[in-house]
Amino acid sequence: MQVLLPLPLAGAYDYRVPQDIDVALGAFVSVPFGRRDAVGVVWSLEGSGDVADDRLKDIQGCLDAAPLPDSSRRFVDWVAAYTLAPPGSVLRMAMSVPAALEPPKPRMGYRVTESAPEVKPTAGRMRVMAVAGDGMPRGASELAREAGVGTGVVTGLAKLGVLQKVPLPDAPPARPDPCMPAPDLTAEQKPAADDLVRRVRSESFSVSVLDGVTGAGKTEVYFEAIAETLRRGEQVLVLLPEIALTAQWLQRFSERFGASPVQWHSDLTQVQRRRGWRAVADGTGSVVVGARSALFLPYAKLGLVVVDEEHDGSFKQEDGIAYNARDMAVVRGRIAERPVVLVSATPSLETIVNVRNGRYDLLHLPSRFGASGLPAISVVDMRKDGPPRQNWLSPPLRDALAATLGAGEQSLLFLNRRGYAPLTLCRSCGHRLECPNCTAWLVEHRLARRLECHHCGYHARYPDVCPSCGAEDSLVACGPGVERVAEEVVSLFPEARVACMTSDSVHGPAALQQVLQQMRDHEIDILIGTQLVAKGHHFPMLTLVGVIDADLGLTGGDLRAGERTYQLLHQVAGRAGRADHPGQVLLQTYNPDHPVITALTDGDRDRFLAEEAAQREAGGWPPFGRLAAVIVSGPKEEQVDAVCRALARRAPREAGVRVLGPAPAPLARLRGRHRRRFLMKTGRTVAVQRLLRAWLGAFKLPGSVRVQIDVDPYSFL
Repeated sequence: MQVLLPLPLAGAYDYRVPQDIDVALGAFVSVPFGRRDAVGVVWSLEGSGDVADDRLKDIQGCLDAAPLPDSSRRFVDWVAAYTLAPPGSVLRMAMSVPAALEPPKPRMGYRVTESAPEVKPTAGRMRVMAVAGDGMPRGASELAREAGVGTGVVTGLAKLGVLQKVPLPDAPPARPDPCMPAPDLTAEQKPAADDLVRRVRSESFSVSVLDGVTGAGKTEVYFEAIAETLRRGEQVLVLLPEIALTAQWLQRFSERFGASPVQWHSDLTQVQRRRGWRAVADGTGSVVVGARSALFLPYAKLGLVVVDEEHDGSFKQEDGIAYNARDMAVVRGRIAERPVVLVSATPSLETIVNVRNGRYDLLHLPSRFGASGLPAISVVDMRKDGPPRQNWLSPPLRDALAATLGAGEQSLLFLNRRGYAPLTLCRSCGHRLECPNCTAWLVEHRLARRLECHHCGYHARYPDVCPSCGAEDSLVACGPGVERVAEEVVSLFPEARVACMTSDSVHGPAALQQVLQQMRDHEIDILIGTQLVAKGHHFPMLTLVGVIDADLGLTGGDLRAGERTYQLLHQVAGRAGRADHPGQVLLQTYNPDHPVITALTDGDRDRFLAEEAAQREAGGWPPFGRLAAVIVSGPKEEQVDAVCRALARRAPREAGVRVLGPAPAPLARLRGRHRRRFLMKTGRTVAVQRLLRAWLGAFKLPGSVRVQIDVDPYSFL
C-alpha cells in the first residue's frame, strides 16, 4: 500500500501491511521513515510496484482517529496539482494538529468521596460540599467558581480525602438548534433564502452569489441555508477573511441557533484546536467558522460552504502554498457535491464574470434592512479645501466632526496606514530610514517610541541623531498614520472620547471585542482605524465616516488596485447610518475625477465594474486571461540573478504564452532574501500547470535559492 506523509516530498511511499493489522483508505498510520518514525495517511491500498516486496518496510500501526475522508484526500490531491505544491505539503495543512491524532488526555474533576471523613467545617468548605453534593463531577476551577471560593479550597478538600479525583468526559460541542425562532425576513430576503434552502435540499453542487448592499441582511439569509443543512444532519463551513469579523458574527450566530460553532483560526490554543479538529472529524462539530485554513479540516459530512466577504484579499495565502481560499472553497463544494454561497456587498470581478458567463447564480439584495438608507457619499477636493500644513483633516471634515460630536453621535476616521508616519527622513542630508532586511521604509510608531518594518517585523529604537550624518533633531515624520491623525483629532476636540483600532493597538479577539462593545455602548465618540474597522461591524450611533486619504491604494501599477480600493472604501462607507440616524461619508481626495471616486459618489458600482472588465478584457488580464508568477529568492543577489538567467533561457515559447521578466520584485529584498519575478501570461484556456512543470521540473537549484510558484497571483509585491 502507499502512505502519504505530511512532508514536502514528491508523492506517497510504499509500505507493507503486517497480517495482524487491518488498514482502511485514509487511515492515519505510524511508519518508519529514515531514522525516525512518522505519521502519514493511507493514500492507496495498492503499491506502486516500483519497490520489491522484500525491500518494503512494515507499517507500525494505526492511530485511534477517524480516517481522513475521501473528499479530503481528493481535495489535497486537487490543491497540490493546481498549485504545483508537493502533495505532502498540502496534507500537512490537513494534519495541522498532531495532538488530535492521539487519544485525548483525560481531564480530571472532583466529586464527593463515598464515606468522606469528617473535617473542620468552614464557610468555603460547606459551599463546595453543597455544590458537589449533586454527585456530578466538576473541574477544580468550575467547582471553585460555582462555590465562590478559590481553587485551593477544592484541592485542600481533595488532600483531606473529602473529594476524590475522577476523569471527566470530553464533552462534544453544543449542537446549534436549527428550530429556534428566526427573525422575519423582508420581501427581498425571503426569495433569496428560499433559493438557498432549495439548493441545500437538492444535495448537488452549485455556486450562488449573494450580492447585497452593506446592511441588507445577507447573514440572516444564509443563516436559513445553515438551518436547513443542520436539519439534514450535515456540516457547514463558513469562511471569514479575518479574526476581526468573528466576534460579532459569533454573537449573531449564537442568538439565532442557541449555541456557538466550532472556531478555527490562528488565535486558538492547542487544546482548542485539538478539540475542534476531533469534533469536525467525528461529526459532532456541525458548524465551523474560520479562516482559510478551515478548508482543510476533515469534514465527516460537509453539506454547505459559505464564503463571507468573498472579495477580500485576506483569502489569498501568499506564503508557502499560494492559494485563494474563495476559489478552493468552490472546489471543496464541487468535490463534496454540495452548494457553495459567495457573499459580498462588493463581489470580485472574477465572481461577477462567472455570474455573467452562467457558471454562478446571482441572488441580489438591493436595499438595506429596516428603515435605514444608504449614506450620502461626497468628495472633499483637497486641492481646494486642503488642511493647514502638517495637518490631515480638511475644513469640511473638521466641521462635520464637530457637528456630529455636537449631535451626540459617533464618527469613524479611516486611514489604512498603521503607526504615526510611513516615512522618516533627515532634513540635513535627506537620508531615509530603511529596513535592513527589506526594500521598505521603516514606519514610526510614536507611542512605542520605535521604528518598525511591517513586512518582516524588524524594529529598532527611534534614533536621537541621523544614523547617516549624525545631525541632531533633524529627523522628521513624513505623511500620516493613524496615530498622527489621532493626535490631530485630540488637539481639535479635547472633549471627545477618541480611540484607535489597528492591529498594533488591538491584540486578539478579546481586545477587539472590548473596543467594539465600547463603540456600541457609546463610550467612544471618534474611532480612528485601519481596514480592521471597515468590515462587518454594526454601530447604531455611527453617522459620519471620514476617509483621510481616498487616493491611497490607487497607484503602484497593481492589476487590482482600483477594484480593491473601491471595495475597501465601499465597505468602510457602509459603516455609517446603519440604524435610525442617517449617515454621511466624506472622501478626502486629490483626484475627484478618478473612476473609483466617481463610482462611490454616484453609487454606480456596476458602471465601475463594467469599465474595469472592459480594460482587463482588452489586455487579456484576469479574469479574461491567466497569470502565474515564479518568484526566485536567495540570500546572495548574484546567485539569484544567475538562476534567473538560466531560467529565462528555458522559458516556454509557445503561441499565446508570454513570459515577462525576470525583474526585481517591488519588494526586491524581503526578510534578507533578494527576490526576482517572472510572470507567465496566457489565454484563459491554457493549462499553465503543464507549462510550469515542463519549465521548472528538471531544473536544479543551488541549495540556498528557492523558487515559489503562485498560480493566479493576487499581490504583485
